Amino acid sequence: MSTRGADQSLLRTSGLTKHFGGLPALEGVGFSAERGQVTALIGPNGAGKTTFINCLTGILRPDRGSMVFDGRELSGLPPHRIARLGIARTFQNLRLFSGLSVLDNVLCGLSARAGDSYLEAFLRTPGLRHRERRLWLTALETLDVFGLADRASVPADALSYGEKKRLDLARAFVSSPKLVLLDEPVAGLNPDETDRVGALIRQMCRGGATLVLVEHDMDLVMSVSDQVVVLDGGRRIAAGSPEDVRCNPLVLEAYLGKISATA
Repeated sequence: MSTRGADQSLLRTSGLTKHFGGLPALEGVGFSAERGQVTALIGPNGAGKTTFINCLTGILRPDRGSMVFDGRELSGLPPHRIARLGIARTFQNLRLFSGLSVLDNVLCGLSARAGDSYLEAFLRTPGLRHRERRLWLTALETLDVFGLADRASVPADALSYGEKKRLDLARAFVSSPKLVLLDEPVAGLNPDETDRVGALIRQMCRGGATLVLVEHDMDLVMSVSDQVVVLDGGRRIAAGSPEDVRCNPLVLEAYLGKISATA
């Protein structure tokens, strides 16, 4: 995990607010993710964590507030433009292409690099074929990192649940994005698979990745995170190092204490 500089924020939100039918899902949330670090976003169910990610990725439009990524305001941008700026995500509920092979699922994460010239695709130019080969090799290398290279030709639907979770991670990381948003990457996994995903998160961070981690597994959060931000009822109630957050009485009351005061 990297050392924080004077201002290393890759992502910063201010006053981020989103209501549904008058009910606040997010209320004035300020948040920052530092370059090369893991910033965890935690809180009880209904705290606004997934709404926060959906706003960052353009799936939802916030009612007000600012979202600045790498010096650029994200508010109002559609999801495909946000993705091309270098933000990737995983989903709490797996959204794999079950009929496609494992390799093809990962290649989907490289679609922004594939080009969009219909003429080039129709003519099958040498440049296009060379680019396709580079993308294919990149996808295979990523599958190797995530322990799925031997499953490349298998339909995604044939994978175990733990393998599907790792495939989702591989698809998010394959394009070497500036920021990866992980929405409950170990939900439903057994302890061995959880440890494996935790090791992969540490490996990606050592490689310079910047991660925002939404997760209920407090052992994982406390072991991989540099900073932790806590939401409750759509509001930020605490932020700081894992050690600081672990001992914060507001956090213990709102979330951690419901699981274990020592997490």
